[in-house]
Amino acid sequence: MKKNSNLWNVPVAVEDIPDAGLHLAIEAPAATRVAVAELAEVRDLPRLSAVFDLTRQGSGVHVSGQVSARVGQTCVVTLEPIESAVEEAVDLTFAPASGAQAEPKSPRKRSHGSDEPPEPLMNGRIDLGALATEFLILGIDPYPRKPGAQFAPPKPQDAGEQPFAALQTLKKNLGGGQS
Repeated sequence: MKKNSNLWNVPVAVEDIPDAGLHLAIEAPAATRVAVAELAEVRDLPRLSAVFDLTRQGSGVHVSGQVSARVGQTCVVTLEPIESAVEEAVDLTFAPASGAQAEPKSPRKRSHGSDEPPEPLMNGRIDLGALATEFLILGIDPYPRKPGAQFAPPKPQDAGEQPFAALQTLKKNLGGGQS
């Protein structure tokens, strides 16, 4: 997602993370929320924040946390405006790009037990704003519904409601239906 790379930047250098770890809470300013809402194709983004815990793991970093937001959308059933809460857990491991490519066939163990390879560190930094934006977009319901809104399919038409039913009745009444 190159398009969102400059929307919300909160870079953290790996060298700035203490051995005991780093806890950061970030909140997107209003102008950033407007830009992210446009990228996410939602009506409004009244709140966007995240809390992260960063822990060094050798030359890599483990990032865990939570992205929280209020998202203004449109109900897909009633077309009324609604607000939804987004709560997305973040649990990723980052490693230097050269190390991530050096052993592509070896299994990688991440602190949360996944077999996925680590995310690449770019220039020794992690952009927590971009990470929060990505997880927000992943957490948005693509088909939001107002509570209680139910889609009801159209009812089947009765025989008398067919488009040519009146003509059929007229034909029968005029005796055109008999040979």
